[in-house]
Amino acid sequence: MPGGDEHDMEPPRLPIGGRIAYYRTTKGNRTQAAIAGLCGISERYLSLIENGARVPSAAVLSRLAAELGVPVAALLTEHPSPELPAPVADEPAVARALMGYGPARSGETVEAAVLRERVEQAWRIWQTSPTRFTGIAAVLPALIEDVEHAVRVHRDGNDPETRRAALRTSVDLYGLLRSYCRRVGRLDLSLMVADRAVRAAEDADDPVRIAAASWNLGHVLLSDPRDEAVEEASDIALNAVSHLNRETRTPRISAIQGALELVAVVAAARRHKWWNARERLAEKAVPLARKAGEGNVQHTVFGPTNVELHALSVEMLAGESAEALRVADEVDIEALPSRERQFTFTLEVARCYAMRRDDAAVLVHLLALEELSPEDLSRSPTAITLIAELRKRVRPTYRRQVDSLVARLHMT
Repeated sequence: MPGGDEHDMEPPRLPIGGRIAYYRTTKGNRTQAAIAGLCGISERYLSLIENGARVPSAAVLSRLAAELGVPVAALLTEHPSPELPAPVADEPAVARALMGYGPARSGETVEAAVLRERVEQAWRIWQTSPTRFTGIAAVLPALIEDVEHAVRVHRDGNDPETRRAALRTSVDLYGLLRSYCRRVGRLDLSLMVADRAVRAAEDADDPVRIAAASWNLGHVLLSDPRDEAVEEASDIALNAVSHLNRETRTPRISAIQGALELVAVVAAARRHKWWNARERLAEKAVPLARKAGEGNVQHTVFGPTNVELHALSVEMLAGESAEALRVADEVDIEALPSRERQFTFTLEVARCYAMRRDDAAVLVHLLALEELSPEDLSRSPTAITLIAELRKRVRPTYRRQVDSLVARLHMT
């Protein structure tokens, strides 16, 4: 990822282990212990890899590349080329509806209040249901068609308030779709709907929704494998913050601004700028969280608890598992109105315990994740990696429980 002159330098001609050591020291200068812990291997094993005494498996190599912020090819060849992850299966009907392949719409539109309630209900499914992927896929296709039909009909109508209401509803639906498409591996569709949200918010002339649409776009870019995407996410978020500073200060404005600041925090951490991330969290996000309070403005779940969750994330990414777990002990996830955020918190705590080789604690948190959202657990590459690594090394005392979890998730 960008952020230093070393990124523009060609790495020396080295074997795989040497190239891993090169990127580890030039991209954040992190210790072997930190990288090994985040990748689910021992520090000694990483040392053997870097010294050429061991050749990493494809799975370990993939995790090392992801944590070092480089394509796998960068560890294998002298002239790496960007790699794009293959999308996982998604709900085809959702993609077809977004592409306009639904039935022709030439009749009356659904009433604005009804559409608004349907979008809010879809958000409730997405943020609170343990089977949210199944539930949301059942309602999205028709909802996409009805909302986009309403926008088309009212775009050239004589009632500006009805037009604005339709646009606002579409912004909120596109925000949900951004999250759904990203979670099912369709980054292309996620980027498309995030862009639609920005355009609709601008057409509605709604400052809060314009900022929320920028927040959504920032999250898409944080998932983009391109090196420059993280910097772009930060730029978009901070540009939106500058626009919000011109608005009258309200709790809603503070909440959206805080959510945007968290995008910049994550971007700094992804570039291994740990102190920059911590400083922005303390000086920008924390004061805004105090002003906004706990809430879910534009479904951002911004508030003091979410800020604490990001503090945990920064320490976990930095390899500081002890500090991350100390932060985790102070977080009450019951205050989060989103099961997805609860899942993310619990998963990151599990990762911290994996870094410390506390297998009993890892298992406890994996079982908690299954209870929270079995669909998320089965779709999370990080969670699947944790389970696979745990299965390899777990003591006989816990093996039956781990094997049962593997069977329930249909892992081979």
